[in-house]
Order: sequence, then structure tokens, then C-alpha cells
Amino acid sequence: MLRTLLLLLALTAPALAGGASSASSAIRAKDGAAAAAKFDDAVRVNIRPELRDQLAPIVAAIRHAENGAAGREYGVLGAGVRRDMKRKGDTYRPQAGWCAATVQKTYDRWKKAGSPGDFITFLGKRYCPVGADNDPNGLNRHWVKNVRHWTAKVRKS
Repeated sequence: MLRTLLLLLALTAPALAGGASSASSAIRAKDGAAAAAKFDDAVRVNIRPELRDQLAPIVAAIRHAENGAAGREYGVLGAGVRRDMKRKGDTYRPQAGWCAATVQKTYDRWKKAGSPGDFITFLGKRYCPVGADNDPNGLNRHWVKNVRHWTAKVRKS
């Protein structure tokens, strides 16, 4: 009973503040309350508190830009996320977690490099590189523009 009550509370209460809250709302509108709770957990675990308002909207924007089906929700394709999905019997939380961790780590690399150019372009070179072997139709060239578009939209909501 208590477990059910805590789950309902987690699903209905905004878990994050500011930009992170609008990101959570964008995920809730796209994927539902259960996915938003998993998104909130992924952001909480993988993005440092002082950067959540800045980076959580980018993670939500990636979800919208990738628009992947189960197992590819955030476009993360590596062996590590596949192991996590199999081990946990879930695709959404591992995808969101690996995405959030990649955004945080890439942000740290960007800062360490002296913040060259804008962050989303820097992130795109790692997350969705143009010319990648797994992009035979060249769609990755649209990724930076799409993520910028969705980030602005998420931050407005």
C-alpha cells in the first residue's frame, strides 16, 4: 500500500524545478507519466543538481528529436545500454539514463575545452556524428538543428 502511494506521488508531483520541470512536462506530454518519472530519475542520477535546469531540456529535446521506438527512445545504441535494458527488463529508463549521462559528460568535456562554439553542436559531434557508419542515409546532419529546435520548445513549455 505504501509502495503504491509513493509511486502515485512520484508520478503526479513535479520532481524537478525550473527548466528541468519543463523538460519533465515535455516528456510527460510525449510519453506519459510513467516515462516522465523514469526521465526525472535519469536526470536526478546523471546530471549534477546545479546543471539540471540547463541540461535536462536538452535531454528531453534529444528524446523528441530521436523519436525512437522502444529500445531506441533516445537513440542510444551501444552495448552498455543494451545490457542495461536486458538486465532491467526496461528500455526507457536505461535509454534516458545513458542519454543524460552522455549529455553531462559531454558538457564537462566542452567546459574543459574552453566552451568552443555552442554546446549542442559540440554534443552532436559525439552523440550523432555526421558520416557515422550507422547513418547510411545521412540523417545525422539534421540532428543539431532538430535538437536546438526541440530544446527551445521544451524551455518555453
